[in-house]
Amino acid sequence: MKLMTMATAVAVAGTFLAAPAFAQSQTVEQIRDRGHLNCGINTGLVGFAFTDEEGDWQGFDVALCKAIAGAVLGDPTAVEYVNLTGRTRFTALSAGEIDVLSRNSTWTFSRDTDLRLNFAGVNYYDGQSFIVPRDLGVTSALELDGATICIQTGTTTELNLADYFRANNMSYEPVPIETNTEAQQRYLSEACDAYTTDRSGLAATRAAFENPRDHVILPETISKEPLGPVVRHGDDTWMDIVRWVLNALIIAEEKGVTQENVMELVESGSDDPETARLLGIEGSFGDMVGLSSDWAVNAIAAGGNYGEIFARYLGTDTDVGLERGLNALYTEGGILYAQPFR
Repeated sequence: MKLMTMATAVAVAGTFLAAPAFAQSQTVEQIRDRGHLNCGINTGLVGFAFTDEEGDWQGFDVALCKAIAGAVLGDPTAVEYVNLTGRTRFTALSAGEIDVLSRNSTWTFSRDTDLRLNFAGVNYYDGQSFIVPRDLGVTSALELDGATICIQTGTTTELNLADYFRANNMSYEPVPIETNTEAQQRYLSEACDAYTTDRSGLAATRAAFENPRDHVILPETISKEPLGPVVRHGDDTWMDIVRWVLNALIIAEEKGVTQENVMELVESGSDDPETARLLGIEGSFGDMVGLSSDWAVNAIAAGGNYGEIFARYLGTDTDVGLERGLNALYTEGGILYAQPFR
């Protein structure tokens, strides 16, 4: 048997290691043809998706829509926002009514597989809890046996609630609602003793109350709720783009790239190799997904890095008043972590 020479082996290996040309994204083609991104968001949740005084959509989830539009179209305002409930969000995505869902949605096994959806990453690590009126005198979720509880249908919170009460041999009466606005109205009208959803959602809901201090978020966190943007199965390049727009915002925070200094860094250059790659100064990473070399620059310029977006809409200086917690960078005690940009 003839032995393969080292040179031949290297040449053969090269045929397997050579990077193929990127697969054109059908979703990106559709977005460019229509001239805007169709982005699914909440029907309204303080901090995450809300309209400002001018009637424009703002918020933590909305900012990701703008970053994606900036990366793909070079225009963060080229977004059509589609308001979706917990029940309608995945149907709308599967039906092609939206290109991406950016609506505090939990990554689970069945959604990832049975619904044939792809979660592009986690942009908020959360967990489910309960809010109750302070004068109810309840200090623990374990004191809610027999309570009436407002719960959004079509959500993981509905299932988690049933699991938690069953595990603790307690009973409850569900009060089903469709939207957070309806939940707020029912809860404040005392149609239910407690309202349960993600802790961030409870903080956002309480921020909209006339007297937020009259309501207490109970200490128990009864689930894991990794929230993130979602796309359909079948367009891997589009999933890559959404994933790396989110990663770009996280890496930008790690590297100190902000909405204010990003263009200056592009012009002056950066001594940090990963920053140079991120900003398109070195390499041809945009070509790998069919985008321009400044796609990440446009994404960051749309609203800033992850930390800026969090602080603007959810942080301790806002009405929502959330600490970074698990959503701090991994270098600062959290678990927020982006894959290497290389």
